[in-house]
Amino acid sequence: MTLRIESKKWILYRHTRDFDKLCVVAEFLKSYSKTGISTYEKTQLNLKLRELELYSERNPELPLDAINHKINQLSYYMFGYQAKIDMEDRFLFSPLGNLFLKYVEDKEKKAKIFLTMLWAVQYPHPHSGTDREFQLYPFRLIYKLLSEPKLSNKLYAFEVAYSVVFQKEVTKTSYDVLVNELLTLRNFSDEEIAQKFQEDRHVYVNSSYEWDYYVSSLFESAGVLDKKDGVVITKLQHGNKNTFRKITRNEVSIPENLIQLVQQLEIEYSFLEKPLLLNDPEQLKIDVIKEMYSFYPKMLLIEIGEVADDIKFELLNLPKLIEQYANNNEGAEAYLFEDALADGFNMFYNVEAEKVGGAGNTDLECIYIPKRKKFAVDAKSTKNKLSSVNAGRLEGHREKIGGAYTIVVTPRYVPAVLQDIRTSPIVIIRANTFSEYLYNCINNDIREIDYEDFDDIIINNLGKDISKNISDLTISRFATKQ
Repeated sequence: MTLRIESKKWILYRHTRDFDKLCVVAEFLKSYSKTGISTYEKTQLNLKLRELELYSERNPELPLDAINHKINQLSYYMFGYQAKIDMEDRFLFSPLGNLFLKYVEDKEKKAKIFLTMLWAVQYPHPHSGTDREFQLYPFRLIYKLLSEPKLSNKLYAFEVAYSVVFQKEVTKTSYDVLVNELLTLRNFSDEEIAQKFQEDRHVYVNSSYEWDYYVSSLFESAGVLDKKDGVVITKLQHGNKNTFRKITRNEVSIPENLIQLVQQLEIEYSFLEKPLLLNDPEQLKIDVIKEMYSFYPKMLLIEIGEVADDIKFELLNLPKLIEQYANNNEGAEAYLFEDALADGFNMFYNVEAEKVGGAGNTDLECIYIPKRKKFAVDAKSTKNKLSSVNAGRLEGHREKIGGAYTIVVTPRYVPAVLQDIRTSPIVIIRANTFSEYLYNCINNDIREIDYEDFDDIIINNLGKDISKNISDLTISRFATKQ
């Protein structure tokens, strides 16, 4: 077994171990989605948590950083992400976050939704202090290990603290090595394990406390883990204080009612997948974050008996549909993206969009009715990232329909593409940004979605990527002020 004296590990949130607290904070945030949360209202939330016996604050001043920590924890667990606009902090609920709140009173459905949210947690993460060297889906790995027959479908607290949280990336080979390491560790006596934890006491005291006291307890209260108490192996001193943390044989396993969903998630979203990079040189960080938080598996909707809104689901999966469109030009899936995109633009009450397609034509012919203005929409595939835009060809597409401008919808592109459109009446919008705006309109029951803001942004930014403008529009309209 590799000697493990390291300082870098997963940073697991430890601001609460009671899932009900997170639920109350999430509901509170949602209730103030239109007006924002003032300092007074944050104080009131602290008082409400205290009344419900969900919060005990040593400081009678009720410091607001306690609530801010819980908001950060919501972001960590994929309830929604935080962004800043006009110098104000905002919180925008994710599709899974909204679905969770819809079923917040249903214990079993709530657990299944939260489990799926854990599947989306990745390192690097925009709301975690974990070092950027870590590139994996941590909880996918945890549940893969819990599904491992060689490990008797369980993990001990000391194993997670000593081995699992130090994994920087996951491959099939490294997974096999980890399983063998855990099997070896299980053969050690309590005395031998205690000695190993003394090798780097400061790191292990934190890793054990974060997992055993906080995270596994939080997951147990959320119904996504079963936890069984085991013996205390040893105690580690916390810093120079007269405080000690337990190293235990507490064990966790997957609840019986979640085993099937775990298996389904693993089949479609493997623990071996590579996470998105927040420092992707070809994407803005906010675009990567939107992609992370748009995770919304159809299998979950089926599992919980949710009546799937086909338009909503297709909008949230536009990037995937574009890739299917690119790889299935002659197959049945070739037209899924065009159909979804047409549905998307027809959601604007003052736009009529018609699918055209075919060689030499734009994908969609649209008319902005109040101004009698036509425009073209083209989907650009991203099999290897969009590397160029033929402005001349798009001009020909526009001339065929008498269009004023072209909107190119794509998940990602190389920066040089902006040079291709710099002097043309063309704008780029990333698929996640477009779908996020329309999703939030649907989710907020806006029946008449007005295209006017889009048209104004486009006219004032021809030859540019308008994704940030649309993103700011979404956040300003639908995100909660913190």
